[in-house]
Amino acid sequence: MEFSSAIGSAAAAAAILILYYYLLRRRSLNPKYKLPPEAGGARLILGHLHLMGDAARPPHFYLADMADQHGPIFTIRLGVRRAVVVSSWSIAKELFTSCDAAVSSRPKMRAIKHLSYGFAMFGFSPYGDYWREIRKIANTELLSSHRVEVMSHVYEPAIAQSVKEIYSRWEDERNIYKDGLSGRVLVDMKKWFAELNLNVILAMVAGKRFSAAAGEDDGEEMRRCRAVFRDFFHLLGLFVPADALPWLRWFDLGGLEKRMKRTAKELDGIMAEWVVEHRRKGGDTAARDFMDVMVSAVRGSEQLTRQADADTVIKSTCQMIIAGGADTSSVVLTWALSLLLNNRRVLAKAQEELDKHVGRTRRVKESDIPNLVYLQAVVKEILRLYPAGPLGGPREFTQDCSIKGYHIPKGTWLMVNTWKLQRDPDVWSDDALEFKPERFLTTRHGNIDVKGQNFELIPFGAGRRICPGTNLALHMMHLVLANLLQAFEVGTVCDEAVDMSESLGLSNLKATPLDVLVAPRLSPEHY
Repeated sequence: MEFSSAIGSAAAAAAILILYYYLLRRRSLNPKYKLPPEAGGARLILGHLHLMGDAARPPHFYLADMADQHGPIFTIRLGVRRAVVVSSWSIAKELFTSCDAAVSSRPKMRAIKHLSYGFAMFGFSPYGDYWREIRKIANTELLSSHRVEVMSHVYEPAIAQSVKEIYSRWEDERNIYKDGLSGRVLVDMKKWFAELNLNVILAMVAGKRFSAAAGEDDGEEMRRCRAVFRDFFHLLGLFVPADALPWLRWFDLGGLEKRMKRTAKELDGIMAEWVVEHRRKGGDTAARDFMDVMVSAVRGSEQLTRQADADTVIKSTCQMIIAGGADTSSVVLTWALSLLLNNRRVLAKAQEELDKHVGRTRRVKESDIPNLVYLQAVVKEILRLYPAGPLGGPREFTQDCSIKGYHIPKGTWLMVNTWKLQRDPDVWSDDALEFKPERFLTTRHGNIDVKGQNFELIPFGAGRRICPGTNLALHMMHLVLANLLQAFEVGTVCDEAVDMSESLGLSNLKATPLDVLVAPRLSPEHY
């Protein structure tokens, strides 16, 4: 009797599975539920997960190759998860306009959970009231175009000081000719950009100012901050196996989650020290920074503290702005100088423009930037070829959508391959892969902006979740690059080409150092 019952149960279960498969297949064949094509190369169980962590070749390269095979919209499998990959500006436009609300949330990935205070960090928090309120405060108090201009007393002296430090080093070593450098000094510009941008954003957010000339303690704290924020962005861009295969959540394969927790703890320690300092000083001084604003904002705010406790809201928000503000600008500026050194004609033309509109009898100022049209075109072209976030931030469909006739089910992840999208020959012609700033001085591309309205060029994203720090990033890129090119002649050892290898991570950091020979091109009194 029991045996017969067991057979009956097994038969019933098999019938249910067959019926489920039949209904699922009918749904998939229904044009109404047609899914985007799935890319080849998937492995059993893992799907395409093996392509996401290849240190030899970043994921946006693989996804670009898949787009050439499968078209501008296709799906990949990351274990049990499905992700839609988009590489077309017209599809991106549809996503970030008519479907924008449906793609404005973030997937609850383990890297984000560990590194963002359990999704309290507004850049990675779910789309909703908390995200809107924090973003509003950040825009109003720090990141709007007006606020960035008002903060010029912070970033202009920081840039001047960093330029002076290079000059002082050259002055100390000008009579020492090593390896045929002939009066030029070798500078790690990747490090220089990173320290300058971190100094600026730390001053704006937390009132912190570090200088290489200020002493060993300052230098050590700067190195500590720079290293931990670099780890933060690198780890955010990595896939944890348990995201794709939930049954692995009890196993930390490769020790990734341990590293994430350690980095989060170290960052939290730094931020906690600063919050204590700001609470102690009261925030009523003339030197009021963004952390002071956050301390005041969370006091008695039920809306803000509904997501997390007050200190967590302050720390997570300030940490997000510091990480994003410092990383994006330094990454792009590193690519900028690399491209200019590999394209000396463009470098010479940018310096000629500076000599024409600014001259060499004074230092370039923010008010000069509108007149430096070619420099602005250079920055646009750099952002086109080497966006700081080649895949943007991961997103998740919170409702079923129809995109270009394809059905995208709720819960599907979204990746926009900005790196591929911005190299489309149908938009940028046959020289799309070439570094050619002049394209932005033509009638065809002259009016294209980078602020999310022209979907052919969206290095900062688009829609509701466009990067809130766009204004600050552009200010820093233009001003730092203008100061550097005006102040120094730059070159490479033996005129060698710069290695353009890219690295893994959420941001597209140059994989190798950028050692540059520099020599002053202004009179000593201008340093």
